[in-house]
Amino acid sequence: MNASVTNEFCATGRRKSASARVRIAAGSGKIMVNDEAFEKYFSAEATRGYILQPLRLTGLESALDISANVSGGGVAGQAGALRHGIARALLKYDETLRADLKASGMLTRDAREKERKKSGQPGARKRFQFSKR
Repeated sequence: MNASVTNEFCATGRRKSASARVRIAAGSGKIMVNDEAFEKYFSAEATRGYILQPLRLTGLESALDISANVSGGGVAGQAGALRHGIARALLKYDETLRADLKASGMLTRDAREKERKKSGQPGARKRFQFSKR
């Protein structure tokens, strides 16, 4: 295990246009997002469950304190970025977790981005109504 002087493990997670800087340290399972309580920042239960997947998979849910700074995007993008960041930080914390995290697809950055709007049409794919006459 490699760690800084403070025994914190840092990683960055990204999804869509959101990015999350995550710090994990040994503790009691407290999670702070942008200096706010985790439950307050992500109010939907489904979103919180999605973010906690890497911790539940590795069984470290109540063993680590997590502090994260999340910016950009919306709720879904920020949740994905946070999940990715937590998984990558866990890997720095304990390299033996790689097989489980990789098999669950949590180390892969979801590269899907918003498609750009094209000129001469109202959206990326949508077309104006066709009229033959």
